[in-house]
Amino acid sequence: MLEGIEFALKGGCRHIQLRAKGAAVVEVETAAWKAKALCEQYGGSLYVNDHVDVCLKVRAKGVHLGKSDMSPCEARKRLGRDFLIGGTANTFEDIRRLNEEGVDYIGLGPFRFTSTKDRLSPLLGLEGYKQILEKCRIEGITLPIMAIGGIVLTDVPVIRAVGLAGIAVSSAILGATDPVEETKAFCNALDVHAREFA
Repeated sequence: MLEGIEFALKGGCRHIQLRAKGAAVVEVETAAWKAKALCEQYGGSLYVNDHVDVCLKVRAKGVHLGKSDMSPCEARKRLGRDFLIGGTANTFEDIRRLNEEGVDYIGLGPFRFTSTKDRLSPLLGLEGYKQILEKCRIEGITLPIMAIGGIVLTDVPVIRAVGLAGIAVSSAILGATDPVEETKAFCNALDVHAREFA
């Protein structure tokens, strides 16, 4: 896990989520301290998946909460305003609820099949994203929404073109022959898109 984090940081990724499903809290905390040190070395920020108390203890940038984790409201009580709180959404109703609960950003998916999730929600695809983002626009929800789930490099232009704020990637980088170069390619694709559509 830590090797993968360093690959991504070397390739230019500056937002790292530590995700250790099924690991004991003490293992997550140990990994979080090491991951934070790596992030600081490369100028990145660490987000801890699920574990609010670990986020607080290691002073990570924020925590990302899945649908079965602690509620964002409870997390905010523990963390205050000094930490970012993200939430996972699969539907517009999820986004509405998370917006009301005060999250700072949303990971919306899955875009397509991904092996990193044990219980995968129905796939959204590009049309699903378009429909949900339109509902957000109508209701005035302006939270940054990131695409998640099975994203590969060639998806970046179309995903960004529909109005999503960014992407979360794991398998495409960690499964690459050269993870550092693959991360660089993702970063370049995102940067080119940002310049083209600015």
